[in-house]
Amino acid sequence: MALWKKVHLKVILLGNSGVGKSSFMNQYVNHRFTNMYRATIGADFLTKEVNVDERNVVLQIWDTAGTERFQSLGVALYRGADCCLLMFDVTSAASFQALDIWKKEFAIQADPVEPDKFPFVVIGNKTDLDHREVSMRQAQDWCRQNNALYFEASAKEAINVEKAFQGAVRVSLQYHKDNKMDLPSEHFQLTSDERSQASSSKCTC
Repeated sequence: MALWKKVHLKVILLGNSGVGKSSFMNQYVNHRFTNMYRATIGADFLTKEVNVDERNVVLQIWDTAGTERFQSLGVALYRGADCCLLMFDVTSAASFQALDIWKKEFAIQADPVEPDKFPFVVIGNKTDLDHREVSMRQAQDWCRQNNALYFEASAKEAINVEKAFQGAVRVSLQYHKDNKMDLPSEHFQLTSDERSQASSSKCTC
């Protein structure tokens, strides 16, 4: 199929530092995982072409720093997003409690059309670990209240990584359809400075 017929979707990964956002993205795109942790500096992104429900999609995934000192980048990064993936660590109650803050921050910075209907996907990562502090029911209840999809996942074991991103694509396409918006068909444009910053911030965390 010609490139111009491919749908281009931009998704943002948000959550506290250390919940596994970079690992999740790298497992999905590169099928790799490492236990080495390095904090993302600013933002990083990867792209992947997928076919979901017979639609050819170029998915651009933005992994953002989970620290306050980089939140000023929010407006530039969040604008134009088609879906927001909120991630927490099931062994960290604090990271789960922070979902409200991250969701509110995204809504303010991205200023989406029909904010009450904007697609959010919540990922409870690190299910391979013991001593979990957040139950599945707690997470599901939060998602029901916030109209979000929920996936229990493990970047390390590659559990539900593919399903979570497929879910993000599906709700993004449905959001555009329901709001009668044109589907984006061009790559998100980066200035030379932005591309340099993103490339220099690649990490394996």
